[in-house]
Amino acid sequence: MTDLSSVLVRLEPLVNDLIAPRAAQTDAGAFPAEAIDALGAAGLLGLTMPVADGGLGLGLDTASAVVERIARACGSTAMVVCMHYCGAAVIAAHGDAATRRAVATGRHLSTLAFSEAGSRSHFWAPLSTARVEGDEVVLDAQKSWITTAHHATAYVWSSRPAVDDGFSTLWLVPRGAPGLSVVSVYDGLGLRGNDSSPVRAAGVRVPGAARLGPDGKGFDLMMGIVLPTFNVLNASVSLGLCNAAVAGAAQHAAATRHEEAGTSLADLPTIRAYLARMKVRTDLLHTFLGDTLAAICAGRPDTMLRVLQVKAAGGEAALEVTATAMRVCGGAAYRKEVGVERAFRDAQAASVMGPTTDVLYDFIGKAVTGLPLF
Repeated sequence: MTDLSSVLVRLEPLVNDLIAPRAAQTDAGAFPAEAIDALGAAGLLGLTMPVADGGLGLGLDTASAVVERIARACGSTAMVVCMHYCGAAVIAAHGDAATRRAVATGRHLSTLAFSEAGSRSHFWAPLSTARVEGDEVVLDAQKSWITTAHHATAYVWSSRPAVDDGFSTLWLVPRGAPGLSVVSVYDGLGLRGNDSSPVRAAGVRVPGAARLGPDGKGFDLMMGIVLPTFNVLNASVSLGLCNAAVAGAAQHAAATRHEEAGTSLADLPTIRAYLARMKVRTDLLHTFLGDTLAAICAGRPDTMLRVLQVKAAGGEAALEVTATAMRVCGGAAYRKEVGVERAFRDAQAASVMGPTTDVLYDFIGKAVTGLPLF
């Protein structure tokens, strides 16, 4: 029987021998292809896929633990895995048998293609179009950011409905489909190896069978499947970055000495207080993430509220904890070998990834005042 402990036993050597040693190379912009291949070979890309399809059949709680552990070593690799699990969740529910088996056995790397230049972080309201021509559907779009843009096997793609009413429809779009082009190479502040780039679709043709779920019901899938998965796993990335920052700052404080006084940074009460606040904030996020997973598992009445809160809580915690780590480490924090500045840069992304922290705060405010979210 496969459980969380056995999954982490599989994962640990991959983190220690492959992901962590190449984190600096990944941060320099190299997509972590070998790490992703190794995760697939270990069965971890099929972690949440049904056993009947060849997957491990495990839940979001295990996926959260996997993503958090990877994020402690490399935020970019963790984000690639986060987005893969999000796409895999939709494919598990509505994909064809061959695609489900490919994902389950690590032969298909998935991602989401929701954000657009026109709708920005309002991912639920795509402007891209889908029109039916015989047995095919023609897609046109300007997607603004797709993680794993050059490397995914296929995108879980959102568009306006082809025929029916509704906010959106989801499709499975192969990366190499004619008319599909990745517009640029990612060169950003953080998560530099996650291959997040704009993608343009100009008359891309997919079979009608590529539709994931009913026409016009993409919004329901986004809210019921994608949002809980993405928000929890995004918060898991944030938690991993927080844990990395706490460990890095504590190690630096203990090892860095004032030779004339014979003391370390850790001997200073102010430094210890900063580390204590970092640890408290990190552990609060860990506890909140656990409660969100418990709410999802039990179907509690506050599940949607927790789902909305957890990404915002994670993003804010990561900003605070990694910034404090920079302060603890002082000028040394700006050196790459200390490792803190990478966590700091990677932590900036969560608050601006749709749904952004500000959008989530608006949703949370509506929820606590009894207003409809949409």
